[in-house]
Amino acid sequence: MSSLSRELVFLSLQFLDEEKYKDTVHKLEQESGYFFNLKYFEEEVHNGNWDEVEKYLSGFTKVDDNRYSMKIFFEIRKQKYLEALDKHDRSKAVDLLVKDLKVFSTFNEDLFKEITQLLTLENFRENEQLSKYGDTKSARAIMLVELKKLIEANPLFRDKLQFPNLKSSRLRTLINQSLNWQHQLCKNPRPNPDIKTLFVDHLCGQQNGSHAPSQANNNPLLGNLPKVGGFPPLGAHVPFQATAVPTPLAGWMSNPSTVTHPAVSGGAIGLCPPSQSSLLKNPRTPPLNNSGMDYQSADSDHISKRPRTIGISNEVNLPMNMMSVSYPSQNHNQALYSSDDLPKTVARTLIQGSNTMSMDFHPFHKTILLVGTHVGDIALWDVGTRDRLVLKNFKIWDFGQCNVSLQAILNKEPGISVNRIIWSPDGSLFGVAYSRHIVQIYTYHGGDDIKPHWEIDAHVGGVNDLAFSHPNKQLSVITCGDDKTIKVWDASNGIIQYTFEGHEAAVYSVCPHRKENIQFIFSTALDGKIKAWLYDNMGSRVDYDAPGHWCTTMAYSADGTRLFSCGTSKEGDSYIVEWNESEGAVKRTYQGFRKRSAGVVQFDTTKNRFLAAGDEYVIKFWDMDNVNLLTTIDADGGLPASPRIRFNKEGTLLAVSTSESGIKILANADGLRCLHTFENRPYDSSKTVSETLIKSISNPITSVATGTSGGMTDRSAPSMPSSIMNGDTRNLGDARPRPTDESMDKSKIWKVTEINEPAQCRSLRLIDNMRSSKISRLIYTNSGIALMALAANAVHLLWKWPRSEQNPNGKATASVNPHLWQPASGLLMTNDITDINPEEAVSCFALSKNDSYVMSASGGKISLFNMMTFKTMTTFMPSPPAATFLAFHPQDNNIIAIGMDDSTIQIYNVRVDEVKSKLRGHSKRITGLAFSHVLNVLVSSGADSQICVWGTDGWEKQKSIFLQVPSGCTSSTVSDTRVQFHQDQIHFLAVHETQLTLYDTSKLESVKQWVCRESSPPISNATFSCDSQLVYASFLDSSICIFNASNLRLRCRINSSAYLPANFSTKIYPLVITAHPMEPNQFALGLTDGGVHVLEPLESEGKWSMSPPSENGSACNMPTSTPAGTTGSDQPQK
Repeated sequence: MSSLSRELVFLSLQFLDEEKYKDTVHKLEQESGYFFNLKYFEEEVHNGNWDEVEKYLSGFTKVDDNRYSMKIFFEIRKQKYLEALDKHDRSKAVDLLVKDLKVFSTFNEDLFKEITQLLTLENFRENEQLSKYGDTKSARAIMLVELKKLIEANPLFRDKLQFPNLKSSRLRTLINQSLNWQHQLCKNPRPNPDIKTLFVDHLCGQQNGSHAPSQANNNPLLGNLPKVGGFPPLGAHVPFQATAVPTPLAGWMSNPSTVTHPAVSGGAIGLCPPSQSSLLKNPRTPPLNNSGMDYQSADSDHISKRPRTIGISNEVNLPMNMMSVSYPSQNHNQALYSSDDLPKTVARTLIQGSNTMSMDFHPFHKTILLVGTHVGDIALWDVGTRDRLVLKNFKIWDFGQCNVSLQAILNKEPGISVNRIIWSPDGSLFGVAYSRHIVQIYTYHGGDDIKPHWEIDAHVGGVNDLAFSHPNKQLSVITCGDDKTIKVWDASNGIIQYTFEGHEAAVYSVCPHRKENIQFIFSTALDGKIKAWLYDNMGSRVDYDAPGHWCTTMAYSADGTRLFSCGTSKEGDSYIVEWNESEGAVKRTYQGFRKRSAGVVQFDTTKNRFLAAGDEYVIKFWDMDNVNLLTTIDADGGLPASPRIRFNKEGTLLAVSTSESGIKILANADGLRCLHTFENRPYDSSKTVSETLIKSISNPITSVATGTSGGMTDRSAPSMPSSIMNGDTRNLGDARPRPTDESMDKSKIWKVTEINEPAQCRSLRLIDNMRSSKISRLIYTNSGIALMALAANAVHLLWKWPRSEQNPNGKATASVNPHLWQPASGLLMTNDITDINPEEAVSCFALSKNDSYVMSASGGKISLFNMMTFKTMTTFMPSPPAATFLAFHPQDNNIIAIGMDDSTIQIYNVRVDEVKSKLRGHSKRITGLAFSHVLNVLVSSGADSQICVWGTDGWEKQKSIFLQVPSGCTSSTVSDTRVQFHQDQIHFLAVHETQLTLYDTSKLESVKQWVCRESSPPISNATFSCDSQLVYASFLDSSICIFNASNLRLRCRINSSAYLPANFSTKIYPLVITAHPMEPNQFALGLTDGGVHVLEPLESEGKWSMSPPSENGSACNMPTSTPAGTTGSDQPQK
């Protein structure tokens, strides 16, 4: 249905409601599925009209659509059952148990048994979990609170809970306007036309005498009609007039941000009712009184069509064992995160020696921290080892290039302060903004290896903020300053690209961001003005006042969907607010600033869930969905009035400045475990962040990414810089001294670790009673609790790890045997097959981000399976050509890239069942596909050994290259090439039977390469570890090699004798290898005999051997590696 037809349904609903056709209104709501009337739903639940409740729900969702829907229906049917038991109506209770509740036994048989046992009790309240069940009225009210949360969080109800903001009697108005227009087109228009019907167009007949009868004045629908030549005075129904409205904050963007629902548990279904106490402890912010509702325009019909049942919702990632029973100690409404996830424990105290002004954790290495101070020093810390890797005093690199005024100022008063220090999105650069004119950009090569890149006299006065962004697919540096301007510089050479003017006061902060294809920058000034700029020199798009009207910073949540600002007024009043971008208004204001702040409050966000600010000598935390203060932490005291704060990317560590020129590192449980792994590690300049970075030394600025939110600023209000402190001590305090003898050649004492015995690692062969054929594809679920394989016979196998004392988190591990899981129905997920031998067909599958669906093919049609029920939701695209590779679009589960055996790539929209684009560029079948959400590209590989890069905006081909098979290496005529993106989304790994090659995507140039020797067995498969620090590669001789990802140097070899029985056939080898999504040292193998093995290092070791040394302390040189099946010295790279 088109968007205009959809709007006509809303107009009809309004008309029917105004005419009091109540039953018809709700019938149309249900049948159209466009508007879920929550008020009507509440009334029916309160009245216990359960049949109508389920009938109304059925217009919007079914029991097995997703976890939210399942829990909604379960809660309703459980309540019906308990009410029957409460009335001692056993026959009805049994009927409900068999007809309504038995469907849930498919997912949790134990729960169904427990519900059945309630029939044996005289009073079901004897069950401990139901002991607090009150009367029917209160139970329905408590359940309704839970149902509303589930409905609001359910993706199937998205945009269906608010009715559009329509003027009253809008349909009547449109009809009147149409009649007015028809009347003006009459050849002989009468002064008082006679309107008798709406079934045909109006036409004035020939006048019969001087007057003609008129009934229009008595027509309540039409009102008074006009005299000839003018539009009518319709009373309330005036002709449509465009009215001027203020420009909304995001109204100048083509795609305003979508509203995000509060986090809600779609988790365990259990006996106990929703906890009333938990609702009081975690009150939810009521929805805003937004009577309007956004819906699609007419030029996006395919989006606004009523979704097909096979449409894939963008659910949050929920655990697959969601049917477990809830116990009284558990919070039935528990959100995805709790306050226990906050870093509260002081794990490190570092003495910087001067007051910290700005900090930033490395984007990929959890423990590397940049620090800028009030005397202009910059420092680089490894907080895991307590080592201060770098300390540099401020120095102008080329004094002669500074303008005369700056030279005069610095000669007279040399003191200077760091206002902002920040990493680039991929961690290969960092920028420093100083309190006087200067911006310096450094390159970072790991460890203590930083090098000056460029320096510029950027602004007249102080440079108040700095951020990195990615306009026009090129990394840029954005600065702002006291001269009231914002400037954009080319990050590779410091050349000015844009200058934005329009602020009337010094610009205090910048916050670059991207929504869809729109790149923009928010800026704030000291007069409290917020402006927004596109990269086009066309001036500011919006102009708003920030709360506090002085020093304000802005920041987006990590997923880019929610915008926050933190500001302090000149009087010391502080504010943290969330903005409604589409309306340019404050959505919510967070409470908790009780006194006037002694300084400018700094804030940060983490995990798309929490806000933090330094104020009143403590750290204050808020849940993003609750305006009330969540908790405060004093970090064992010693904090300044307004401490600087900064989370690491994962939110497991929090750096906090102290009043004694130090820094405290706070950690949660995961952060403490991370720090513990570094606790006893000796300092080693070769053991560096370079393991996470992949760079070309000739041009490190190939790394580009989405805008780093410069709004998360951590500095004070602009002021004159402090002079250098006399007697400034720089003792390291808690920092460990670095070894004095760094001249030792570590490469002489290091060698590749060989694992030959089962006792040297943990390995587990997963039990398979189905006697599967060879494993063609293998993948962990995104939650890390299950492993799925696709065998060559087109059958899928799913192993789940149970929770136990030995494995309390239920994650995949080699220490605990998982269950080969099937639904109670006994269904198997089996792909459609053709007349071709399934063993010869190319198999492929892809898992949705929320683990709810799997798309799969084995030479026949593509199948879409529900992971909870194993049911086939739909099949499409019969062969030939057959699908050979599948990849979900990273931003939209409904868009799938499908590689075909005819060498094409089809971009397919599941929801509307339509091929959006067909890409041609390969000459043989497609063997690999990988998306980068940072670069907005799709990289493809084929059996023709060609790699192509396609832009996802218009699906145009950008670049292509053929893999070069090194001399001395032999390759089969048709050999698979696989591609996988590095965690930085800038570089990718290409896997061919002859080589592993790391590519810079932007230039499509090889950065690193490892090549098999002529006598070595071919590579069968390879993959990055989840943190992209390792590469796991399997070989046809059954050996596994583990490489450092940064330089492709071999660090460990696992021979077949370590995980296969002594009498295994030489024909058995790994076909596929996959890495655990959360445990970087765990991977799994799929073998030619149908076996699946999980491998991990020994618990006492914790990782796969030591990292090999980098040459010259850097990973930027082309290193050497030993191929599988060979020994001796490293092989030179080609």
